Amino acid sequence: MSYPEIRPRRLRRTAALRRLVSETRVDPAELVVPMFVKEGLTEPRAIASLPGVLQHSRDSLRKAAVEAVQAGVGGIMLFGVPAQRDPEGSGGIDPNGILNVAIRDVVSEVGDATVVMSDLCLDEFTSHGHCGLLTPDGEVDNDATLAAYAEMAVAQAAAGVGVVGPSGMMDGQVGVVRKALDAAGHTDVAVLAYAVKYASAFYGPFRDAVESALEGDRRTYQQDPANLRESLREVALDVAEGADLVMVKPALPYLDVVSAVRAAVDVPVAAYQVSGEYAMVEAAAANGWVDRERVMLETLTSIRRAGAQIILTYWAVEAAQLLRQRY
Repeated sequence: MSYPEIRPRRLRRTAALRRLVSETRVDPAELVVPMFVKEGLTEPRAIASLPGVLQHSRDSLRKAAVEAVQAGVGGIMLFGVPAQRDPEGSGGIDPNGILNVAIRDVVSEVGDATVVMSDLCLDEFTSHGHCGLLTPDGEVDNDATLAAYAEMAVAQAAAGVGVVGPSGMMDGQVGVVRKALDAAGHTDVAVLAYAVKYASAFYGPFRDAVESALEGDRRTYQQDPANLRESLREVALDVAEGADLVMVKPALPYLDVVSAVRAAVDVPVAAYQVSGEYAMVEAAAANGWVDRERVMLETLTSIRRAGAQIILTYWAVEAAQLLRQRY
């Protein structure tokens, strides 16, 4: 009877051996937690479609930021939910708007202990829910929106943010933001470009979190899920315009895109594990269909293995705690 001479299973025999030869590890410092702060709240509010995720009050946001730092999370991405919206999204530019106030709150609370990031987009602040200003016939006006993004970037930098995340998928947004920041003396503020952002069906729970007022869809500016070469073009343009980091969103349905982007650029690559990805696992786990913690870490490992150095995920704090226990 013949036996195999080469036995790969030898290196799987114990947990210690598996750890020793593991090819991909997720480090807590590579995780970024998105956080929502709602104007006027006095207590945090649960988001039904995102179990475990909250709309924060200003006070609870500060506490959550400290918890994230204690867990070793690498960054916090802030999103604001204003009490009032208008067609111009003026609350996003107002120094006293909820997002800019939240940036100041978090920076004053945690300083440089983690990287404070902010979403740079008008969609949370516009009464129509689009990521830009509209023409009289209801189309998103790319160039008028760029001017608003420039003001918004300077306002966020003045509030103390370390990284701005232009996410509206307007042509030229990175270059305009970079020039505005530099002209205002904020040369040290980095730009995380949402370079690849698909018109995805996975964003539904996020729109609940920010109480989106979206009318219609965003297919004229977000990317067609069928396209990869277009994504590489978008990434190349953003890097040429001065992006310090680039991001792919969503993550799991687009791991091939993450891998292709990683191979194409020499700046750090991030991926956003979006609300729908998170919510599906939480729903399946609540029904007893999957092992929640194992699936959580498996999904994060797959995103890291595909080439994302940074992962935005609603599990960031919990996953960081689990990873620190494991390693």
